[in-house]
Amino acid sequence: MTLNRRPRSPSDDRELRLWRVGRALSVTFLVAVLAAGGVFYGLVYLLDFQEIDTTAKLDAKTLFDLVKLSFGVVAGAGALVALVVAYRRQRVDEAGAHREATRLHTERFSQAVDKLGSDSPAVRLGGVHALAGLADDAPDDSLRQTCIDVLCAYLQLPFTPDPGDDPAHQEEHHRYLALRKVRHTILRLIGDHYRRPRGTHRSWQGCDLDLTGVTIDGDMDFRGAVFSGGTVTFSGATFADGAVSFDRATFSDGAVWFDRATFGGGRVSFLGATFAGGAVFFNRATFADGGVSFFGAVFGGGEVSFRHATFGGGEVSFGDARFSSGTVLFLDAAFVNGAVSFFGAVFGGGEVSFRRAAFSGGAVFFNRATFTDGEVSFVDSTGPAPSGLLAAVGTASEAVVLPSTWLPLNP
Repeated sequence: MTLNRRPRSPSDDRELRLWRVGRALSVTFLVAVLAAGGVFYGLVYLLDFQEIDTTAKLDAKTLFDLVKLSFGVVAGAGALVALVVAYRRQRVDEAGAHREATRLHTERFSQAVDKLGSDSPAVRLGGVHALAGLADDAPDDSLRQTCIDVLCAYLQLPFTPDPGDDPAHQEEHHRYLALRKVRHTILRLIGDHYRRPRGTHRSWQGCDLDLTGVTIDGDMDFRGAVFSGGTVTFSGATFADGAVSFDRATFSDGAVWFDRATFGGGRVSFLGATFAGGAVFFNRATFADGGVSFFGAVFGGGEVSFRHATFGGGEVSFGDARFSSGTVLFLDAAFVNGAVSFFGAVFGGGEVSFRRAAFSGGAVFFNRATFTDGEVSFVDSTGPAPSGLLAAVGTASEAVVLPSTWLPLNP
């Protein structure tokens, strides 16, 4: 999958661009003359000085006033020159300060990356914290993103599995645990920074996060995070252990990918999360073990897709979820094992589609679900009707489209 990087904002480009001195002075002087002329004629109009005595003779007082005016014009021109020069000096100083900050950042970045490649787990751990600190203090978003990319790339590197605690492999086991600590520290730091409010110090919200193919066997905390920009991808990731929390997170913009992810252990929770825009993809994801919870989640906009997802084990809960707007797709999903619960869910708007879904095993519950608005489609679905679905549909059949093979069983 190719990530679509967000376009660089003008603030990311700090290259110094200044007009030539002559051009800057000419433009500044012209603007000043036009402004002065406008003020003069405005005052003449407001004070109703519509006529000028052309027969008046030049006396000493008038001549002295003209001399003062001439000196005032010269002084004003000099002030304009000083203003332009001061502006240029300020801009040059700012550009120089930015270049110096970038140079120092680059030096620190190189040192931190060197530490990250050390044979010593302790030195690697120091490199992780150094890179996270550099991301916090980066002079611009581009340099911050570079630090985040390096931390993600480290998590994507292959690692030697645990050889076990056999005394014959004790040294390898200890090294595995030490390097595992480094990976878990990165996961903890990423979660810590992404759940900080956007715009505050140490917040990475809005940045891209690429965890494609990563094995997550530790805790990650995205509680209360707001995904309102950038691209976050867990495509092909394996959730093998630990707890990953998106509780009360808000997905309002950008894209979050869980395509082909494997939920094979531990728990991943979206409890009370709000899907209000953007797109979240679980296409071809495999739910094989552990638990994934969308309990109380609100699907109020955007798109959430489970196309071709396989529910083959563990427990997936949409209990008390609210489907009030947007699109939620279970197209071609396969429910073959485990338990998937929509107990108490409210389908009150938008589109929810189970088109061509296969209910061939496991347990799928719609007990006490409510269908009041929008459209819920089971067109071309195969297998027996999920438990409690037909009773929950009741008189709301206009909002729910069932396959013809289920209709005779509808009370």
